[in-house]
Amino acid sequence: MAAPETSTAAVPTLYTNNTLRNVFGGVLSFFILLLIGVLAFSIRLFSVIKYESVIHEFDPYFNYRVTQFLTKKGIYDFWNWFDDRTWYPLGRVIGGTVYPGLTLTAGTIWWLLNSLNIPLSVETVCVFTAPIFSAFASLATYLLTKEVKGAGAGLTAAALLAMVPSYISRSVAGSYDNEAVAIFALIFTFYLYIKTLNTGSLFYATLNSIAYFYMVCSWGGYTFIINLIPMHVLLCIVTGRYSSRLYIAYAPLVVLGTLLAALVPVVGFNAVMTSEHFASFLVFIIIHVVAFVYYIKGILSPKMFNVAVTLVVSVGLAVCCAVIAVLIALVASSPTKGWSGRSLSLLDPTYASKYIPIIASVSEHQPPTWPSYFMDINVLAFLVPAGIIACFLPLTDASSFVVLYIATSVYFSGVMVRLMLVLAPAACITSGIALSEAFDVLTGSIKFQLPGVSSDAGVDAGKTSSDTTEARNDEVKAEKPEETSKDQPSKKSKKKEREHVEKPSAKSKVKTKAEKKRLLALPLEASVVSLLLLIVLGAFYVVHCVWAAAEAYSAPSIVLTSRSHDGLHVFDDFREAYAWLRHNTDVDDKVASWWDYGYQTTAMANRTVIVDNNTWNNTHIATVGTAMSSPEKAAWEIFHSLDVKFVLVVFGGLIGYPSDDINKFLWMVRIGGGVFPHIKEPDYLRDGQYRIDSQATPTMLNCLMYKLSYYRFVETDGKAYDRVRRTEIGKKYFKLTHFEEKTSSTSSSKRSGTEKKNPWH
Repeated sequence: MAAPETSTAAVPTLYTNNTLRNVFGGVLSFFILLLIGVLAFSIRLFSVIKYESVIHEFDPYFNYRVTQFLTKKGIYDFWNWFDDRTWYPLGRVIGGTVYPGLTLTAGTIWWLLNSLNIPLSVETVCVFTAPIFSAFASLATYLLTKEVKGAGAGLTAAALLAMVPSYISRSVAGSYDNEAVAIFALIFTFYLYIKTLNTGSLFYATLNSIAYFYMVCSWGGYTFIINLIPMHVLLCIVTGRYSSRLYIAYAPLVVLGTLLAALVPVVGFNAVMTSEHFASFLVFIIIHVVAFVYYIKGILSPKMFNVAVTLVVSVGLAVCCAVIAVLIALVASSPTKGWSGRSLSLLDPTYASKYIPIIASVSEHQPPTWPSYFMDINVLAFLVPAGIIACFLPLTDASSFVVLYIATSVYFSGVMVRLMLVLAPAACITSGIALSEAFDVLTGSIKFQLPGVSSDAGVDAGKTSSDTTEARNDEVKAEKPEETSKDQPSKKSKKKEREHVEKPSAKSKVKTKAEKKRLLALPLEASVVSLLLLIVLGAFYVVHCVWAAAEAYSAPSIVLTSRSHDGLHVFDDFREAYAWLRHNTDVDDKVASWWDYGYQTTAMANRTVIVDNNTWNNTHIATVGTAMSSPEKAAWEIFHSLDVKFVLVVFGGLIGYPSDDINKFLWMVRIGGGVFPHIKEPDYLRDGQYRIDSQATPTMLNCLMYKLSYYRFVETDGKAYDRVRRTEIGKKYFKLTHFEEKTSSTSSSKRSGTEKKNPWH
């Protein structure tokens, strides 16, 4: 009897060791997560260190201006703000046309800091909002991946997301755009969905709806969530994985989430009236039909159940057909079938170039090139396939969601380069799973083959404890049928008794698992070499991410830099031009420019613009494009009808700055010609080629954009050589009859390597 006593006394020791390991692991995970958050925040500060605390790009200036208004006037005036400084003479209702999540988040942070007597400016809060939420996104990635494959995979995925260049490009300090908070909301919504799916908790389901509401407030990309989750629910139903947990995870999201989404003014009734949301309602009906079938199966006899299923399926099909007919009737009257232009561009990549050139003209709406994948996700592109395979070992509801997420995000990223941002979290999650599983296999193989490790001690203590507990649970489960059989003996109970007798003991089960792991262990040399290769791969990823953060994605587009033999030159021509407009023009003067510069002009020059980056009125943009494409007299008449006093043109031919208006000019022609048929693109092309040299067409050489860009350009070097187009211009000497040059950026005339920016009167 001594042996059983010894065995019984050893079990509590394993439980105690396991508890200590769990506590230590939890504390260690917390500190690792803290360091990952610090890394995510600090790696995005290169732009502030190298330049200054400044807002980047174009759209962030509008968000900054709106946040300033919110902090000064309050939330009520924000919702009712009519902005008369944009889209003159139409204006714009700001409260009903913006996603307010970013603005309200930054405004709340500013209010809290000032309540604590931390007097930070609104601009400072806006600059650092994106780095702060990148740390939160890393935490959300950890939580999501932990629900799928455990804490080790979660920590790995969080570390990868903290540094992935694709996410850094949209979350550096100063990148105050919707994606700054939306990516966190996206990942956190997915985490709460998986958490609800794993637990069946209505509490988490409610939190999931609230997180979805925050996502709707933050970014139009919320439609990705409301389509991906229904796809996963339908996949689970089709593959026979329906459960009450699936119902709890999905039904409250559709009902409560849709009601909350409709509260956002920019969404409103679109939450139930547009085609982007119809898939969620269709799956909502299907899951209720399936739930009803499972319910009646439990209360009816098999014969009655077959009759009832026939009835339910018939009624369900009739209801689905009726709903589909109603939806078809609703969308048939719309030329886009109820889809937005951007959504149609995702479903049909050629749609925008054919029908909506204003969407196709945006650089971030173009499809990515293959090198951009290696630039933005680097080695993760090679780890993703391994992570997908690991998700099938075993395939669970949570891991099937990750597979569906990565598959859809890969497709959408291939259509639009902007959606590389949606791919980044999915790539980090699958890569984290792959790396975690690889490290487990390799370190386990090394443990089994280290000298001095006995056959029984080869199993990890924590895993031994877990296996022993699992074996004891199996014994308890096997005992329950035996107890029941005492009251009602049957063939079924006898069969269970035989199975119980044949059950191996906990100790033999652990030993069997250890032997299996030994058989599956890799050779020691191969394990060590593979482990070192993974470490080198990780080091290469870190170096690339730091380089991308420091050099590729930290330079603000509003501040230009150039390196030469005498050092680094910083050119502040953009802000100089806007400052000139602010100090040398009347408050009520109207400024015309291409829509790219509208947000910056209103935010930095505080002047009224004709069009801006919101691009909500294609006709108004086409009018400006037509003016730029027309001869000088016709352009003057168009601008005069719009009460324009100044025209802003960006020209980079002097220094080789490629993002100037001459390179964007064909889009002005296409958009203008889409509304005004007398503007024809072939008139500006020579044998199908866009040229500005001596072979350029007369229409091109006499249009307003050509004249404003190249006016007195020959005086710079005597040859009028365009460094962007790498050719001498075709028409060098001409005078302006209806426009007068008021100012040009000073550095463009005094130092090569800057852009030329010409406001004209």
